[in-house]
Amino acid sequence: MNEPKILLVEDELSLAEGIKLNLELEGLPCVWVTRGDEALKQILTGQYDLVLLDVMLPGMDGFTVCKEVRDAKNYTPILFLTAKNTEDDRVRGFETGGDDYLGKPFQVTELLLRIRAILRREDWYRNRSLSGRQRFGSHWVDFENFCGEGPHGPFVLGVKECMILKLLMEQPGQVVSRAEILDKVWGEEAYPTTRTVDNFIVRIRRAMEKDAHIPRWVHTVRSVGYLFDPEGTPRKGED
Repeated sequence: MNEPKILLVEDELSLAEGIKLNLELEGLPCVWVTRGDEALKQILTGQYDLVLLDVMLPGMDGFTVCKEVRDAKNYTPILFLTAKNTEDDRVRGFETGGDDYLGKPFQVTELLLRIRAILRREDWYRNRSLSGRQRFGSHWVDFENFCGEGPHGPFVLGVKECMILKLLMEQPGQVVSRAEILDKVWGEEAYPTTRTVDNFIVRIRRAMEKDAHIPRWVHTVRSVGYLFDPEGTPRKGED
């Protein structure tokens, strides 16, 4: 198996050189660019397994790069590396489509742990038994192509929405806690908030449910988490 290929996007020379050296010592090939606009071109035209992305960059900021990548239906994992480390910044990073968020300064050992965790989660998503097209009632979702057809017609989901939905559908009728969702989809090291999970559930319901206020498929279990109902039983007041 080939080692993962990583794109590093960082304009701080000394920091970037240190990260690149440590990645290569770990057997992780790394391409380094310093501008956001250049990073966007690299991501959309290259074959990378992970992007390490600073936020404050010349040419285009990291949040915009991430949004443009996701809008182009490219789901290469993105790990933000940035000094912008408030809770609002972290929430924005996750909701833009980032997979993890590591504040500066950080230890190289922590960065390597985050990288390995993201690659493991990608392997989990790609290799679990529930894959391809899955039906819910007369509709369907395709976990390989991040799309589906619901009561309002065709829809597209992001990779995080698909990971959450896949986790729920693998355990039909069983409650999946927010803590488990956070761990499996983001990793316990990433520390997204439960608000992040709830926001992604809202997006899933908009695609899958005829009326998101009376969901049939994805139900809330108050103060615990969510479950997928394979029978599609309507429940009121879960928005």
